[in-house]
Amino acid sequence: MKYNAIQPFVPSGSNFQASKELFLELGFNIMSESDGYIRFENNGGGFILQSYDDKHFAENFMMRVTVSDVDEFWLKISEKDLPAKFGVKLREPTEFPWGKEVNLIDIAGVCWHFSQGD
Repeated sequence: MKYNAIQPFVPSGSNFQASKELFLELGFNIMSESDGYIRFENNGGGFILQSYDDKHFAENFMMRVTVSDVDEFWLKISEKDLPAKFGVKLREPTEFPWGKEVNLIDIAGVCWHFSQGD
């Protein structure tokens, strides 16, 4: 059996509209949208943003997204001033034993690991 895609349901936190705008700023495209759900994709990778607010769940949920060039990704998103616009936390590219990544804590509290990779 071959899996074609995995698309987790990511909680939006208390402000679904602001979360939608954040992911658009990050370069994701809306593929479909219905009552309380938005399917986002970029280059074949994606997730479903769900209008769901559970702080404990969100703060224990992480997503890993590989990008072709983490330094270029950082330059593009750091210009957008996402912490001021959305109240998110953002950490510059950092080298870890598993590779270089940019970390972003989104509006709900989900930790996104944007990592160098194919």
